Amino acid sequence: MVIDFHTHAFPEKIAQKAIEKLAYTSGGLIPQHKGTLESLKEEMDKDGVDVSVVLGIATNPKQQQNVNNFAAEINADSRFVGFGSVHPDAPDVLFELERIKELGLKGVKFHPEYQNFFVDEEKMKPIYKKISQLGLITIFHAGHDLGYSEPFHCMPENLERALGWFSAPVVAAHWGGAGCAKLVEKHLAGCDVWFDLSFGYGTMPKSFAQKIVDKHTPDRLLFGSDMPWHRPSWEMRLIESLDISKEDKDKIYYQNAQKLLDL
Repeated sequence: MVIDFHTHAFPEKIAQKAIEKLAYTSGGLIPQHKGTLESLKEEMDKDGVDVSVVLGIATNPKQQQNVNNFAAEINADSRFVGFGSVHPDAPDVLFELERIKELGLKGVKFHPEYQNFFVDEEKMKPIYKKISQLGLITIFHAGHDLGYSEPFHCMPENLERALGWFSAPVVAAHWGGAGCAKLVEKHLAGCDVWFDLSFGYGTMPKSFAQKIVDKHTPDRLLFGSDMPWHRPSWEMRLIESLDISKEDKDKIYYQNAQKLLDL
């Protein structure tokens, strides 16, 4: 079994426009599906993925409800687990977190670059407290982003500080921080945080990947791809190249996600 903890898809009416815009912003990444749930499912079948966590982003305060309503619709299909999102500057952000819980969503996705906040800003404390009270999972885009320049808003040292403000699970995407493996090893490996292993193939040097696996342990690692920007089969190639036992690979590919998501 394989659970992909990091994918993206959009409502059909905006999927093509969203994919084209994101591909352009990222410097020309080639999408591996068409942006819709059905096209994501087709590629899941090709690469042997059973379930995908689909992550939405509220890029402005007015998008919250639509993003979360779509995430709730996603959950009608057993192949998908939809995560919601809130925007830190929305006046009703705490209420929307309660609605996310009422909708049956299991977690919240933040993208500090798209949403323009530092992960360890003081203004985030009440938001993280509310998330923790509701028992929701939080996943952050972590590290660099191809569409943005420094300063990046969720570097390992920022997230290390913010972790103390949570009492519910936190996931740092992209091996704990895209493009900053040394800092991940220094600040986050071994801490009380999950890493999803998305977008690592071709970007994460094998030697650093092995160090992070060894120090953080497979018990806190979640398989992910970042579809449509990287294929699951690509990420599997990186994992299979590492010195990891079959038992620990099963944890990474699905068992850890099953426990975290209570599937």
